[in-house]
Amino acid sequence: MLGIFSLTVIGIEGSIFLQIGHGLVSSALFILVTVLYDRHHSRLVKYYRGIAITMPVYATIFFFFTLANIAVPLSCNFIGEFLCLLAVYDVSLIVLILASFGMVLSACYALFLYNRVCFGTMSPYIAASPFNRDINRREFFVIAPLALLTLLLGLFPNIILDYVHASVVGLLTYVV
Repeated sequence: MLGIFSLTVIGIEGSIFLQIGHGLVSSALFILVTVLYDRHHSRLVKYYRGIAITMPVYATIFFFFTLANIAVPLSCNFIGEFLCLLAVYDVSLIVLILASFGMVLSACYALFLYNRVCFGTMSPYIAASPFNRDINRREFFVIAPLALLTLLLGLFPNIILDYVHASVVGLLTYVV
């Protein structure tokens, strides 16, 4: 929203790119949560602990998408958030500081959640479950395209930005 309301080319392009990145990363995270739910039939976070012991491939993929969700470099969310923050910097330093603080809090929560679910001693509920198996081939091939697109758009953002640029410039000349 900050990128859109900055009314700059960089801000609107960043918000469009961030929407695409959010669609990829959030979809993958929802799929990963559904994988856990299908195996253990609970949505309570306190129920999960030590998943990395029995599901190392799952934990690695979950870590990749957690990092992409907090916008580390080389992910598509990093490009979108960087462009949005760059546009907000031109408008207001105070809003930039508040937005950055919100991003840091969000990153802390995401890393806390990953740490809570994947590490520590295995939960007795998980240890007693007969469904302690890693992701299967079908689940892997559903997640793999999302991971590849997340990384591809993080490395080559101009795949999207070149197509969007003319429309954004045209929109801003019409609005402003």
